[in-house]
Amino acid sequence: MNRKAMIFHGGWQGHEPKLVSKRFANLLENEGFEVFVYDSLDCLADKEFLTRMDLIIPMWTQGELEDRYAFYLSEAVESGVGLAGAHGGMCDSFRWSVEYQFMTGSQWVAHPGDIYYHHISRLTEENLEFVQKYYPSPADGFQTNYTVNIRHGAASPIIEGIEDFDIHSEQYYLHLDPCVNVLATTQVNTIGPHSSNGPVTMPVVYTKLWGNGRVFYSSLGHVDKVFETPEVTEIMRRGFLWAARR
Repeated sequence: MNRKAMIFHGGWQGHEPKLVSKRFANLLENEGFEVFVYDSLDCLADKEFLTRMDLIIPMWTQGELEDRYAFYLSEAVESGVGLAGAHGGMCDSFRWSVEYQFMTGSQWVAHPGDIYYHHISRLTEENLEFVQKYYPSPADGFQTNYTVNIRHGAASPIIEGIEDFDIHSEQYYLHLDPCVNVLATTQVNTIGPHSSNGPVTMPVVYTKLWGNGRVFYSSLGHVDKVFETPEVTEIMRRGFLWAARR
């Protein structure tokens, strides 16, 4: 019997949630999964359906999650369902859901290295207009060149045989659960008031446990094109397989 995976996508469209979800679905189907894809949070309303999944992948940037949906998802993962995702699709989701953030293990708070160090909490037209007028961002957004450093001392099949690699994309500054098992990092140099603290080694890829469930996250994957970097896609593929219910 094929294992089952569920992907739900939506929210802010700048992360190309539909395209990335399609890529993830194809990747999982190639691994023998039956994949269910939804473009609404209503898919989280059926707790019994969630617990029948082997893997759940959020691809939903920002947005708001009802507490009951967060609890159903949390309980499904606790029961043994895997949870895995990338970039803002998983760890810049539902900024007001503390249950969700506790389970996923981190929350995006900034793009380090940019002159634009103020970040709004709601991407409303009014807020965006204010920022563009008084705190304009660089022409290329928050893209930058950086190196992903694999933690070779962290024994995990997710990173086995993968070497450090360079990438041009968004860097993420995350607030993290100290319990996460860090598999890859990057050096970040913030600009603005946080720069007084000096450079920081920031996790990029990690795993954690939630009850009987496994959680995998990679901050790589700002848009679909990022997954053209072989190491990024291979880490995601292995992360999905690691997290999926045994």
